[in-house]
Amino acid sequence: MRKQIILITGANGEMGHGLISQLAENGITNILAIDIKPVDESLQSMCQLALTGDILDNELFDRLVSEYEILTIYHLAAVLSTHAEFTPEAAHRINVQGTLNLLRLAIEQSRWQGRSVKFLFPSSIAVYGVPNLEIKTKAGKVKESDFNQPTTMYGCNKLYCEVLGRYYQQHYRQLAADPEPYGVDFRSIRFPGLISAVTVPSGGTSDFAPEMIHRAAQHQPYNCFVREDTRIPFMAMPDAIKALLLLEQADQKRLTKIAYNIGAFNPSAGEIYKIIKKIYPNSLIDFKPDLKRQKIVDTWPADVDDTAAQNDWDWKPDYDLCRAFEEYLIPTISKRYQR
Repeated sequence: MRKQIILITGANGEMGHGLISQLAENGITNILAIDIKPVDESLQSMCQLALTGDILDNELFDRLVSEYEILTIYHLAAVLSTHAEFTPEAAHRINVQGTLNLLRLAIEQSRWQGRSVKFLFPSSIAVYGVPNLEIKTKAGKVKESDFNQPTTMYGCNKLYCEVLGRYYQQHYRQLAADPEPYGVDFRSIRFPGLISAVTVPSGGTSDFAPEMIHRAAQHQPYNCFVREDTRIPFMAMPDAIKALLLLEQADQKRLTKIAYNIGAFNPSAGEIYKIIKKIYPNSLIDFKPDLKRQKIVDTWPADVDDTAAQNDWDWKPDYDLCRAFEEYLIPTISKRYQR
């Protein structure tokens, strides 16, 4: 008998920590967690099995196919935006070929299970490429179909993987004599910048916000790499996990999109600084824009239209800007760095 499991890749990341912790809190422990590095000990007790493995390793996938009945895949593993610009070809292999490997795994699982395997894929606002600041200001809340011209390898990877997901769900082997009867139940969210109080930032171009908070809490100086007027959407990590679980549970018949925007709040970098300064008055934060990273952030929308997510799967964030800082970020981060 194959063991029934929920597969989570990229388990050690910010989202992996949050998702595994929430699933465990919900009483779900049949989790198979995978990461390129040994899965954190704090997570292992919440999982049925934790594997150190590479999503480009075919032998790993052979083992998964033979030993497990995979109910749902949360594919969180990725090379993030900043790191991807230094090694774009390597990022492409991991972000695209790794996703393709998992989609193929989902297809193989769906064949013998006789049902579509759910595939949850975190995409990003990096899929957008707004041409200039004037258009960004006029655009306001950007819809899913707007400005799909990413300027980063990470954004290109995410957008293409959304398209791959649509293909595997709706058109896989469409000319075959016996087309796939089930396909993959692919569901994606274009996440805004995510701010976690539990884990430290790890290479995202939107990380200027969480980096400011973590440095201030440690009484360390920080040079913010964007201008004070830089504005993109953000979200507290608990809401990101909530969104993944809501979308996973949604009735497929209600879903009208492959990839959904979701939003929560969209302060400027300067507004974030003012909040931090009130809480940590001795914080030393300067704005010294890195022109190359600034150019990337300027192509991302100032806000997103998440009407489809609201209508299709009842999306609504729990944390606005004030509550995110007062009830989640500051208490948790301050406790983390208490001496």
